Amino acid sequence: MRAILRWTALIVAAVLFLLPFYLLLRNGLASRAEITAPQWTLFPSTVHWENFSRLFSLADVPFARSLLNSAIVAVLQTTGLLVVCSLAGYGLARIPYRHSGIVFYAVLATLMIPTSVTFVPSFVVVSSLGWLSDFRGLVIPGLFSAFSVFLFRQYFLDFPRELEEAGRMDGLTRWGVFWRIVVPNSKGFFAAVAVITVIGSWNAFLWPLIIAQSPDSWTVQVALSGLLTAQNPQLNLLFLAAAVSILPIVLLFAFLQRYLVRGVTESGLTG
Repeated sequence: MRAILRWTALIVAAVLFLLPFYLLLRNGLASRAEITAPQWTLFPSTVHWENFSRLFSLADVPFARSLLNSAIVAVLQTTGLLVVCSLAGYGLARIPYRHSGIVFYAVLATLMIPTSVTFVPSFVVVSSLGWLSDFRGLVIPGLFSAFSVFLFRQYFLDFPRELEEAGRMDGLTRWGVFWRIVVPNSKGFFAAVAVITVIGSWNAFLWPLIIAQSPDSWTVQVALSGLLTAQNPQLNLLFLAAAVSILPIVLLFAFLQRYLVRGVTESGLTG
């Protein structure tokens, strides 16, 4: 009986989880008339595979370019954030100095500031630098994350000091110990933070909407909003675009989800 109940619960959970994906694909491959029809059908009467070509050939919404832009922004932002935040977290965890505690609590205090509050001054700075509709404006303001610094600090506090001391005895500087000993032995945790950052960067909407003013610089989320606010919204293409846009994140999560669990456990957040 326990096995039956367990499998029933798992099947129900799986159906509820897959239902949004089914709706995206079903409506994306259907015609507009079938989406708005009063009678619901489980599958469209005719599968319109040509919707893929229509989606990627839209003149007012460059969807293929937006996918490429999102990928570039996610890769650059994730790489830069890992470098900046890992160095900051390692410094707060391992380099003793007088005001390290004050600096750490000041970094944590920024987590209580709503992101929307910083949009106006950030936009003024980016606009004055001439970074509108530019990758620099999309990437550079997101290279620092107080939450990532906190995660790295918590992880490095538990990193074995013996490995670092062995490196110092071999003549490595603190910089060399970090890059040649700490980083190679922390690949799993770096991967966990990378997954979180990629997902957040790919799903970002408000900041790219403000900065990416040219259609050639749109990210995928801005392109989706362009499909939604068009004068003649094509619902089937909107559903199909949503399905295509979440596919990279679903695949990334499916293959790297173990690093997310590992990152939570190794950062000390379970306590």
